[in-house]
Amino acid sequence: MGGQQNALHQLVSFILGASAAAVLLFFLTTATSGARFTGISSWANGTTGFDDDAPVQAAPATRANHADAKGAAAEQEDELQRLLRAVADEDRTVIMTSVNEAWAAQDSLLDLFLESFRSGERIAHFVDHLLVVALDGGALERCRAVHPHCYLLPTAAARNLSGEKVFMSKDYIDLVWSKVRLQQRILELGYNFLFTDVDILWFRNPFERMSVAAHMVTSSDFYFGDPYSPMNLPNTGFLYAKSSRRTVGAFEAWHAAREAFPGKHEQQVLNEIKVELLATRGLRIQFLDTEHNAGFCNNTRDFNTLYTMHANCCVGLGAKLHDLGNLLQEWRAYRQMDDEERARGPVRWKVPGICIH
Repeated sequence: MGGQQNALHQLVSFILGASAAAVLLFFLTTATSGARFTGISSWANGTTGFDDDAPVQAAPATRANHADAKGAAAEQEDELQRLLRAVADEDRTVIMTSVNEAWAAQDSLLDLFLESFRSGERIAHFVDHLLVVALDGGALERCRAVHPHCYLLPTAAARNLSGEKVFMSKDYIDLVWSKVRLQQRILELGYNFLFTDVDILWFRNPFERMSVAAHMVTSSDFYFGDPYSPMNLPNTGFLYAKSSRRTVGAFEAWHAAREAFPGKHEQQVLNEIKVELLATRGLRIQFLDTEHNAGFCNNTRDFNTLYTMHANCCVGLGAKLHDLGNLLQEWRAYRQMDDEERARGPVRWKVPGICIH
């Protein structure tokens, strides 16, 4: 999905990034060996092999893979596989997001998110490959009113996830880790995925910025110039993973590492273990440049280079809706400019907003 560009540049960047990772790992090993946490191999001992980039064999469209499952669990698995078959593109890639009732409500984040595809540059077709994961019954009902491919997260039934979640609350922590479990299951079923938070607007095709050499691709809270350097800080609100034994093993290790870092959410834990994932498991992680995949935390304020915008560093649903809504309106005005007007220099949006500066 999405043709890859500049292969030679990406190969050079990868070689430089891999060298930087090796140097950093040597430094951590020699200078801080006494303070290092338990190795990844112990977190996922005996799990899926991680030395194999071959695609995971696609699961058959039957209940044969979960014959011991019963009742609701079997039905949920069947529904997930049915939806994945429906939304996957020719490369077995799916786009996915997640919403609760507050985010899925009329004129809320889901509506803005879907509108960004319609208003973007040649990206409207991606909606056909979008799986929306509902975190509660209200979100599922609203999703089905506006989108054909909606899936109720099984673990959501045990919690009240219908309102705004307080960042770093127990429910929030459990929610984001259940997302990692679902993503791992999608990889196990032989599908690649691009997860995008629903408070991200899409303007252009982000696959154009992703390297075919990467096992995983993540947006960045802070980007320091080398797309393969572990010095970059990941933001897993925008995360691509290619299905293989290696990535399944990496996700197993990532989830298992939760116990080593109690109270931390999945993005924090990934940041803690990324060096060992690179060195021990041979994982290639590409970090996206904030010039193209920006966020309120760190953005370049130029529509000419912008592919996606994430309403991070922004607390409160009302604040996100205000700033993203204004940004989408200004993007529409930008689309009306001719090439000469765009070429005069950076095309900026009005600031400050409530969160965006």
